Amino acid sequence: MKRLLASTSLCLAVFSAPVAAFDITAMSDAERAAFQEELRAYLMANPQVILDSVNQMEAQQAEQQAQDDLSLVATNAEALFEDGFSWIGGNPEGDLTVVEFLDYRCGYCRKAHEEVAQLLEADGNIRLIIKEFPILGEASAISSRFAIAAKQIGGNEAYKAVHDAMMSFGGEPSAAALGRLAEGLGLNAKAIVARMDSQEVEKEISETRALAQRLQIRGTPTFVMGGQLVRGYVPLDAMQQIVKEERN
Repeated sequence: MKRLLASTSLCLAVFSAPVAAFDITAMSDAERAAFQEELRAYLMANPQVILDSVNQMEAQQAEQQAQDDLSLVATNAEALFEDGFSWIGGNPEGDLTVVEFLDYRCGYCRKAHEEVAQLLEADGNIRLIIKEFPILGEASAISSRFAIAAKQIGGNEAYKAVHDAMMSFGGEPSAAALGRLAEGLGLNAKAIVARMDSQEVEKEISETRALAQRLQIRGTPTFVMGGQLVRGYVPLDAMQQIVKEERN
């Protein structure tokens, strides 16, 4: 008990003293060894001190990340919200914009798809922007090129039909399979498939990738909800809470 009290007193004295009043480099080897032993004893007897320190550090890091993300969104607002090519759904005149970076082969993007749809259905004042961000290999890239080509050839309604279909598409996205899918949706399959490898399609993907790099986005789904950058999947109730916070 005496040793614990002594350890506590020493640690409190060290951590509460002005920086200039304590210089471990000025200690002798014996003094330094004694101090380290007392500090170790204190921490072993009070492990919550370490946990509290780690929690505080993580909270500070999260707060700093949130502030950095706000700055990134503000700096890249035009490319996020008015790039001139990304598909816009929901209410185009809505008072809040949600941007989603997605990959059709991403399981969490597929999970989020229905919940985003429910969010828009329940709240008629949200503008949705889809950013094609294929990062999971060649199949992802082919899927995004197909969706973008459908938009460029057939317009927004064609894109929406293809986008929804690709979120549940389970096969390999070969030209033949995608052609059949487009035909089944009543679209010009031949023109869409021919367009997939065009410079116009590649330009959209390249610009979105460059934007994602500036925003330090490395995974999907990633959302921008109002001014907040939300990294990763969030369930419907969490999305609704963020929307409420942004409006307030």
